Amino acid sequence: MSLRVALAEDSYLVREGIEQLLGASPEVEVVASCADRDSLLAAVDSERPDVVLTDIRMPPDNADDGIQIASRLRESHPGLGVVVISQYSEPGLVLRLFESGSDGRAYLLKERIVDRDQLVGAIKAVADGGSVVDPKIVEVLVEAQSRAASSPLGEMTPRELDVLAGIAEGKSNAAIAEELVLTKRAIEKQVNAIFLKLGLTYAADSDQIAKRVRAALIFLSEKEYRR
Repeated sequence: MSLRVALAEDSYLVREGIEQLLGASPEVEVVASCADRDSLLAAVDSERPDVVLTDIRMPPDNADDGIQIASRLRESHPGLGVVVISQYSEPGLVLRLFESGSDGRAYLLKERIVDRDQLVGAIKAVADGGSVVDPKIVEVLVEAQSRAASSPLGEMTPRELDVLAGIAEGKSNAAIAEELVLTKRAIEKQVNAIFLKLGLTYAADSDQIAKRVRAALIFLSEKEYRR
């Protein structure tokens, strides 16, 4: 008995190509072919597929719709497998897909799918409750973990991270003090400690803007790896 698959991909040509590719396999039956998140969710209710194969970015949000779909289906259809195909290898996206469990979930990179058997294999795996992660993604996650472990952010106290987050948002010391219910002097001490830990110096007033910008950039570039 073939596995029933609901496909979601906003590009017509790509969607048709995947549908024909899977249609040539006796192990898979494409029961729905959708161009956006909402039509896919409707098809899941009407067609009762075994697996959803979805692009990561589709209308209406064109952001992380595939991740949203997987999360929603975990609640509404817990036994339904989901294969997310993506051109993005950001650790944050992958971790969000698996944050509620890896069972029945797969994350594949489009450019690394080399044949039908690879795609069908992932579909069969999630249908059986297993998981599949592209090896390239594993490399990215290991690198991210290593970077997070060696990050100067790891040396900061929770309060210092709160203050640094305020700096990254462009807030003044006074605004940060008001938000955290601390004195301005206390915030100045926190900023001084932050700059020291980031290898910056809290010197002349004329340099403080540049140092705040650099601190913000360090925070924003590394916080993705600390989720």
